[in-house]
Amino acid sequence: MSVLAGVTRSVVREASASYAFVERNFNLVRRYWGWELVWLIYSVVNALAITYIGAGMEAITGVAVDTNYLVLYLLVGSLVWGYLDLVFHSISETISWERWEGTIEYTFMAPVSRRTHLVGQTLFSLVYGLLFTSVIFVVVALFFRLSVSGANFAGALAIAFAGSISFIGFGIVTAVLPLLFPEKGDQMTHVVEAVLLLVSGIYYPVDVLPGWMQRIAAASPATYALRSMRAAILEGADWGRLLPDLGILLGMGLVAIPLGLYVFSKAEYYAKRSGKLKRSG
Repeated sequence: MSVLAGVTRSVVREASASYAFVERNFNLVRRYWGWELVWLIYSVVNALAITYIGAGMEAITGVAVDTNYLVLYLLVGSLVWGYLDLVFHSISETISWERWEGTIEYTFMAPVSRRTHLVGQTLFSLVYGLLFTSVIFVVVALFFRLSVSGANFAGALAIAFAGSISFIGFGIVTAVLPLLFPEKGDQMTHVVEAVLLLVSGIYYPVDVLPGWMQRIAAASPATYALRSMRAAILEGADWGRLLPDLGILLGMGLVAIPLGLYVFSKAEYYAKRSGKLKRSG
């Protein structure tokens, strides 16, 4: 009984510590609300601009097209990428935010496990990403009359969940870069993000890419998330059609998250030993 009580207290303590990181991040959002508003307006305008390309395609080419399908195709790409990119960014920039705030030494020397720290960072990224993307969707939906009858929304939610898991793993792995390379780590993170944007079929099918890019696309979880999300919403694909990509996304996450935690712990040890923890230039 005492063992069970001890385990319960430990779980509650770690959960409370993780929630503290969630609360701290929302406090940061509130402190920099002006920049958050700027990014929200930019993201809404960007989503509208991309979606209007689909709406104007018939006028541009002079050829009859299924405008509803094309608008939805681009909108799904914009929203799904926006959400996954936020999750990726929130986790991969964990180190950068600590340096900008001048709290990296306090955080990394605090009696809190790195796993608990990253769990809190991950929970924040998921909640914040959902809220941010929902606002964009609501605003964009006011501009277009879109028909999504027959869509498999349950399947789309499952894909969003599985895609989040895989991007969490990729984010943790990439968060090591600013830890190991204080001067160039942030730039490397953005390069990884740009490559994922190019090869994952955000606004076009992966099939139109050169062969070598398609091979890179096969390693990107966004490729499978977008393919299945479009199939679920645009074509109402059933579970049998979605399951292979669901399995791939969950498999990527199950490999990338433990790998990321292991690599991160090694990188943290090296950064502390070599004095790179606080260095910012």
